[in-house]
Amino acid sequence: MGKTVILKAEVREKTGSKSAAKLRKSGQIPAIVYGHKQEAAAISLDARSFVEQLHHGHRLMDIQVGKKKEKMIVKDLQYDHLGKDIIHADLMRVDVTETIRVTVPVELKGIAYGAHEGAIIEKRVNHLEVECKATDIPESIVVSVKDMNIGDVVHARDIALPEGVKLVSPPETLVAACSIVIAAKTTEEIEAEAPAAPEVITEVKQPVEGAEEEREKEK
Repeated sequence: MGKTVILKAEVREKTGSKSAAKLRKSGQIPAIVYGHKQEAAAISLDARSFVEQLHHGHRLMDIQVGKKKEKMIVKDLQYDHLGKDIIHADLMRVDVTETIRVTVPVELKGIAYGAHEGAIIEKRVNHLEVECKATDIPESIVVSVKDMNIGDVVHARDIALPEGVKLVSPPETLVAACSIVIAAKTTEEIEAEAPAAPEVITEVKQPVEGAEEEREKEK
């Protein structure tokens, strides 16, 4: 997991959507802190510093509020409707000696052998849930796909996890698959493959002698 970092935070006196929007405009991210049988607390973090640490793979942080410093992990993040900017964070108090459950992103590495035959690797899940000590949380779960051929799949149970990390997600969870993508046929191709319509022969009736005269009489 690497070393922890220290971020300063402030207690939020006001909560609610209007207050949160005002914080975001000022470069802050509203957050909630919970865990260790303590009351939940509303705080705000400097957005730039917080996002920078996330980009460096840090999820375990020392959060200092006033003179009090606590170790916390990033439990959940909420993004805007574009999925770009973080608008809220959930932080959980932890003890470095305790075992916790967290979700860790899955990262596929390598070029599959099947790619040489036109296959592609389909990533079926983005995260897996694991159990480990707070200091042992991996930045990502790396899955090598270089030996995968057409038809091969990788389940959660097939992944070698780092020492001290235990899988919590169902072992049968499908993580990646190597398969051939069949291109959709165009309308022209479908029409070209369609069987020709049978020729319909219409019987040409010959006029009955005297019929026309009879019709004229009935008019």
